[in-house]
Amino acid sequence: MTDTHPGRDWAMLALVVLIGLNLRPFLAAPAPILAEIVADTGLGYDGIAMLTLLPMVLMGVGAFVAPGVQVKLGARRGLLIALAILLAGSALRLVVWDGASLILTAALSGIGVAFIQAAFPGIIKARFPTHVPIVTGLYSAMIMAGGAFGARMMPVLMHAGYGWRAALAWLALPVAIALAASWRILSDVRLDRPDGTLTRQLLRRPRTWVLMAAFGLINAGYTSMIAWLAPYYQAQGWTSADSSGLVAVMAACQAAAALGLPILARGNVDRRRWLWLTIAFQAIGFFGLASFPAMAPAVWAGLCGAGLGGSFALAIVTALDHLPRPEQAGALAALMQGGGFLIAAIGPYAMAVLHDWTGSFAAGWALHLGCVLVTALLYLRFDPRHYPASMPVTG
Repeated sequence: MTDTHPGRDWAMLALVVLIGLNLRPFLAAPAPILAEIVADTGLGYDGIAMLTLLPMVLMGVGAFVAPGVQVKLGARRGLLIALAILLAGSALRLVVWDGASLILTAALSGIGVAFIQAAFPGIIKARFPTHVPIVTGLYSAMIMAGGAFGARMMPVLMHAGYGWRAALAWLALPVAIALAASWRILSDVRLDRPDGTLTRQLLRRPRTWVLMAAFGLINAGYTSMIAWLAPYYQAQGWTSADSSGLVAVMAACQAAAALGLPILARGNVDRRRWLWLTIAFQAIGFFGLASFPAMAPAVWAGLCGAGLGGSFALAIVTALDHLPRPEQAGALAALMQGGGFLIAAIGPYAMAVLHDWTGSFAAGWALHLGCVLVTALLYLRFDPRHYPASMPVTG
């Protein structure tokens, strides 16, 4: 893609914002109002975990098949269909009748998000080849901000008199706006279709699996925070409004780090020192949540958020750094997210199991502390001098 018309650049940036904002509200919104959902549907801890686990699994599986879908549909048509599926998943929450149907809407939304997340990094690299870290940071920040929006809006809407079903369904409105904008703006996106054999080539490279593992271990912490941070503090006497505020603090710090750290890291293709900074933030935050939850909850949530948001954005940038061609780099980023989300899906369920065993979420936060320390070792591998040897893709 070589069109650099300034007006179209700004339109595409606006679309980056709109699409990013819609990729997490459906996941983050239920947590602050779980008491109402549980009272009405009877969902237990396993069922609550499925609201996050199942979409994440589908995001993971979807990322593996998305390059092939792109070959058949193209990026524009695929994104429009994916947004329509996300719209349906959000809107159908107005008429769910039990916990199982609520989980199905989460799954439907996850299918839509899977394709979007797989295709969009490649589109960014193609549309903004000289500004990949900055635009990827903006995209990642909007994803995190969307999570904050979803969590924060639920108590507000319920206080305004809406039931939990209607409150969740209101999140279909911004998806509809993003769909309408995409219909207009994405006509200018002319991304080369990926080679159908590219996925097989990438999966033969050990580096692809290292990227998956690092991305998955970090995002397991994110999915657990989305699922269990609010219930963790509600169990300690917090109201749904206060706990949603804490989720919003976490997500706001995620957004700030997702935007800021790629900008700070743009001057050097070696991103490792910034990746290790995100590890330090998460390690302190998870240790605080596990050991001193009442001491400074906003600090612990904010540090975890900053670490998680920065890691998410820098991981995508690092994957894109490995390969020069947009369709190849985008496919690698999609595979990293696919395998990573399959790993990340385990996080909320593992915390539910540990809660059943111990009666507390503290063991789960300690588990995620261990995960980020393992990830710090994986980040040692991301020396840009070795990228050509680690990823010698042909074609």
